[in-house]
Amino acid sequence: MEGIERRTVNVNGINIHIAEKGEGPLIRSDFFMYILRESHSFIHGFPNLWYSWRNQIIALASLGYHCVAPDLRGFGDTDVPTTATSYTTLHIVGDLIGLLDTIAADQEKVLVVGHDWGAMIAWSLCLYRPNRVKALVN
Repeated sequence: MEGIERRTVNVNGINIHIAEKGEGPLIRSDFFMYILRESHSFIHGFPNLWYSWRNQIIALASLGYHCVAPDLRGFGDTDVPTTATSYTTLHIVGDLIGLLDTIAADQEKVLVVGHDWGAMIAWSLCLYRPNRVKALVN
């Protein structure tokens, strides 16, 4: 799909599927008109997947951003831990921090975008690890 690359990254003992495109600062998530010169990360809602962000990924990557949209644990092509206690916000935020450490190690902070249930995860990321978030859009 227009150059969106998909791959798996091992983080916190699970394989996380990500879709990414572009180079430059990392962007993560959902709000198209809010643009900062940095990485952007997109956090999907329930029951969505990375695919929810495909149009934003393509558009923002064309403007010089690195866009990443993971399938969160238990969704899509990401591993599904078997115990219910493996799905706390601490686990999911830990996955996101591990992912950022792996794919955006050179960036101290990223722009995070969340949608629906992903907004709650994005808020938790800001609460638990404010040192890694430059801005949040939900």
